[in-house]
Amino acid sequence: MTERSTLADRIAVTVRDVPGVSALHAGALGEAVTLLPGRRVPGVRVGDDAVEVHLAVSDSRPVRETADAVRTAVTTLTDLPVTVVVEDLADDVPTA
Repeated sequence: MTERSTLADRIAVTVRDVPGVSALHAGALGEAVTLLPGRRVPGVRVGDDAVEVHLAVSDSRPVRETADAVRTAVTTLTDLPVTVVVEDLADDVPTA
């Protein structure tokens, strides 16, 4: 496994554990991904000079606080600049 794939996977796991994150989000056109041999890591884009994290957040949590918590969590994994993009709000009310 390459450093890039390991980082993308570690970021994905870390972000999913942040309170208020409903899911990683691949973007409106599926462009927010890290492409790896034989697979993709949706919602995480690891580049040579930056990291982008795209996600859906819970509508019951403050969006800015959730995005800041994601940025803080990801910066513990890399020295690259981290951009967090909130793509969607997820309704926490379960449907029948």
